[in-house]
Parts: sequence; structure tokens; C-alpha cells
Amino acid sequence: MKTLVVVQARMGSTRLPGKVLLPLAGRPLLERMLQRLLAARFPFQVCVATSTAAEDEPIRQLCRRIAVPVVSGHPTDLLERHVAAGRAFGADVVVKIPSDCPLIDPAVVDRVLDYYQARSSDFDFVTNLQPPSWPDGNDVEVVPMRLLEQAAVEATKPFEREHTTPFIWDQPERFRIGNVTWGDGRDLAKSHRFTIDYREDYDFIARIYDELCTAARPVFGLSEILALLAQQPDIMRLNARWVGQSWHLAALGELRSVGLGAHGLEWRSPQ
Repeated sequence: MKTLVVVQARMGSTRLPGKVLLPLAGRPLLERMLQRLLAARFPFQVCVATSTAAEDEPIRQLCRRIAVPVVSGHPTDLLERHVAAGRAFGADVVVKIPSDCPLIDPAVVDRVLDYYQARSSDFDFVTNLQPPSWPDGNDVEVVPMRLLEQAAVEATKPFEREHTTPFIWDQPERFRIGNVTWGDGRDLAKSHRFTIDYREDYDFIARIYDELCTAARPVFGLSEILALLAQQPDIMRLNARWVGQSWHLAALGELRSVGLGAHGLEWRSPQ
């Protein structure tokens, strides 16, 4: 079973343009994130999926420099972009991880992929977001290629195509969904924000890299981050105003506003 981790990345973030190339401990954010993913032990291939837009050429240049494969696809149809990446590499399974997760723990990636591998006959889709319990910014979604291609054919709502997986996880009566929780009762999804959308998020993440990233040990774990935050609570205050907000919660908010979804929720097309 060939597993492909797809990191979606673009320069045109509306909240923080160019965030994927902002420096973290002397290297671009995207490079640091890929470094963390490549530290996972599960056997997979990694590629970056960017858009065909000219403004995303710096992403392609970075990937060439660090020898990470890159594919370019539709600027807004992320579902089609993931399908194109999966086809390009002959993947059996596609793992969706957004590029705004520069603190993602390789052990979390391993745990979700191990869970899927052990239970692939029991589930169509495995994630750690239904519901989330890990600190926001540890997003892992695992989709077999056959289901991703089915979604690409059947998904019609702009929101389903922009966010890749809602067509699947909003139909639990149709698809078997497995969720990987922290497992010890902890839930930091709404109290710890490790993702990057705003300048305050970057200040928070950059501070953590300054404290924990070294040349000898560039990849540090979730337990080290939590220990640092316990010792230096001032770091937590850097992006406190955005804690509790995530793409996934925003997704549910959009689902509640236009048309009826499988949960009786409503949908609104993204702006």
C-alpha cells in the first residue's frame, strides 16, 4: 500500500500572505514543517501540492532546493489538486496535511497512520479531527485513493472542493469514519493553537522554534512544546486572541449556513 503525504501550500494566504516562507530558526516555515514530517517513521512519500499560479513559483523553487517533489494544480479546487498528486505518484492512500502546521508532531502522524494501517478494512476515512483532541495544528486526514477519486467526481459544493475532505466526513451514514484521539482523556484542541493564520500565530511559533530548535536536534516533540509553555506561559499569550478558532470549526460554521448537509447542517459557499 503506497502512502503519499500531500502538503498543500500556497503563497496567497489572505490573512498572512507568504506565511509558508516566513523564517523559523533560519529556514523557511515550509522547509521546517517538511523536516518534521520526514522525521516520522511510517513509510510514506511526501510531496508538496501548490497551485499553477505564478506567485507560487517560490514554493516550487524551495522544493527543488530541498529535493522534495512538488506538483502544481488548481488554485482553489484542493480536492482536484490532491487527486492529481495521488495519480502523479501512483498512491493507494493520500494523507492530507496542510502547510499551516509547522509544529506538527511526527509521532502524531505515525499514530494516525498506524491506526489506519491496522484498521483499513474497518474504515473508509481516518482522521484525528472528528472530533479533534490534539493541539490545533496536528491535522492528519487519511483517505484511500479510490474514495478521493469518488469524492472528486461527486462533490459539487465549492466548500467541499476547496477543503478536500468535507464531502466524506459530513456523510457518516455513508462512509465509515475512524477518529484517533489523544487517548488519555486530554483535549487541547481548543486551548492550544499551534497553527498559523495570523501574525500573532507566527510570533508564537517563531518563539517556540527559537527556544527548542537546534542544529543538532531540529525536530522536537509535542511533550517538549507543552513543557516549554508550562514553564513560560508568556509564550501562550502571544496568540491567545485566536485560540479556539480553527479551519475545522470554521468549516462546521460554514456547513450550518447554506443548504442541508448530511447532519442536517446548512451550507454556505466560501468567500
